[in-house]
Amino acid sequence: MLLLTGVSGFLGKKLIKSIDNNFGIQTLSRNSGTYKFDLTNTIPVFKNEFDIVIHNAGKAHFFPKNSKENKSFFNVNVQGTENLLRGIELIGSLPKRFVFISSVAVYGLNQGVGIDENAPLQAKDPYGLSKILAEQLVLEWCERNNVICTILRLPLLVGENPPGNLGAMILAINKGFYFNIAGGKAKKSMVLADDVAKIILKASEIGGIYNLTDGNHPDFFELSNAIAKQNRKKNPFNIPFFVAKSIALLGDIIGDKFPLNSIKLKKLTTDLTFDDSKARKILGWKPNKVLDYYI
Repeated sequence: MLLLTGVSGFLGKKLIKSIDNNFGIQTLSRNSGTYKFDLTNTIPVFKNEFDIVIHNAGKAHFFPKNSKENKSFFNVNVQGTENLLRGIELIGSLPKRFVFISSVAVYGLNQGVGIDENAPLQAKDPYGLSKILAEQLVLEWCERNNVICTILRLPLLVGENPPGNLGAMILAINKGFYFNIAGGKAKKSMVLADDVAKIILKASEIGGIYNLTDGNHPDFFELSNAIAKQNRKKNPFNIPFFVAKSIALLGDIIGDKFPLNSIKLKKLTTDLTFDDSKARKILGWKPNKVLDYYI
């Protein structure tokens, strides 16, 4: 039997469709599923034993505006993980395999090329740091209980109706508000959610820590034009860097409600890519290109 948390999320919905029903899938979420628990303040009580646990529940990345929002990352990603592990222990029989869905945010980097799993975990922001602490909890728990541990560090997830920055980008392109900066040449790692869903069970059998990307790392120009073409919209226009810099400086003064500031500008104009060769070698990871999804 398999337990999947975070079933109502973007990746969780893909996982439900991808996993063979012969596993006898049980789900956990705050408001839906086999088990309805808020892991931030509750140790779940399970009626079943599980062979595999896929812990996909977590607080998605956003920019916190206050200490309460900062704390929410730790409540969900750290305390929620600890409460799940305690609940599993209460069953009496532990699973053979545990998969934790993490993020490349643990590396704490805003730029870099070909970053692999041996890079130090330097995140200082609440989201990235909470993922580091959750990873540590899972690794120590699995080692202590002789459970095969798999950690998947994911970049931007791509698929139908994506959340977060990609969803906002698609909306802006459709409304004609999106623009590239300095030619949109900055490359970013991303991966199709469907491909992640397909590799999870195999990864759970082997264990280890892996970056998963599409291996192509499209730039903003390629991605935005592909999205525009799929949605039959005009290709986004481009603004020179010096114009964007002036707008970003204004954003620094106005605050969070402004669409661009110096921090966002740097992210939009620098490469940030991750190396998935470990997954290709050990797991036989052969993902599809993100750009092909938009053809």
